[in-house]
Amino acid sequence: MFREAGVQGLVERLINGDKRALARTISRVETGGEDVPELVRGLYPYTGGAFSVGFTGPPGVGKSSVIAELIRIYRAEGMEVGVISVDPSSPFSRGAILGDRIRLADHFLDSGVFIRSMGSRGHLGGLAAASKLGALAMEAYGVDVVLYETVGVGQGEVEVASVADTVVLALQPGSGDAVQALKAGVMEVADVICVNKSDHPQAKAAAREARQALEIGHELDPESPLPEIVMTRGDAGEGVEELRRAVDDHRGHLTESGGLERRRMGSIQEFMLSWTRAKLEDRMRQRLDRQDEDLVNKVYRRELDPISAAETLYREV
Repeated sequence: MFREAGVQGLVERLINGDKRALARTISRVETGGEDVPELVRGLYPYTGGAFSVGFTGPPGVGKSSVIAELIRIYRAEGMEVGVISVDPSSPFSRGAILGDRIRLADHFLDSGVFIRSMGSRGHLGGLAAASKLGALAMEAYGVDVVLYETVGVGQGEVEVASVADTVVLALQPGSGDAVQALKAGVMEVADVICVNKSDHPQAKAAAREARQALEIGHELDPESPLPEIVMTRGDAGEGVEELRRAVDDHRGHLTESGGLERRRMGSIQEFMLSWTRAKLEDRMRQRLDRQDEDLVNKVYRRELDPISAAETLYREV
């Protein structure tokens, strides 16, 4: 039973294809209202039918232009697409979002495409928990594929692997991105490598650099297949069809090997841990702010060590 008729009505409109209900649901899960558990409980039985692809890579590599062309291909086949673009800036100021997502503007008026930009809210992985819940809302609405776009290549960006079925790492020629991605650990979670701006004079060299970086990682895990490297030019649409085939091939491999089920089970586990960790941290902060100033003072006066104080706080919460 839903505690609020409004929540139940919102879920019903969502699963019946009401686009406004979808937008309102995502807004609620993004702001983290008290009715979020009710919303998720209501829509969750209608999820699980969409395939998800996560795009990560440094700013300026052209992820948005590649995604725009990929959307065009999916729409030509009659598929409905949901896009979640996670941006480090505020989702209200729109300063960076409008600049970074300009290539997606062609699809804003397409009823078969739903695009949502979200601020990362300081979340280390660049993918706030709200983005995962937003994708679930899109699945319940009925999209066939969910595309995640994250900003930057850093240690935290490996979190995209915990929410997407297939991870595409976009690299730029002449920038040393492959080496940086290898050092950051992003190369280890990439399922497909996209070297964008293939008309660049150093594009082939960038592909070789990426292959060498992959082989270094492959020596550590020889059982895992080497990701396919695809050359694209997002602004002209070149190579994006090949990228789509590489994504489909990876999906087929996951399905046949049982990897898709294992990956999705792992995603559920990671989300549960992330949500629990965030709730616990929030409770602990509230407890410290309201009641345990004396505990902090004891640590400051060296009457108590910080680990013992933390253990006390943990047991009480």
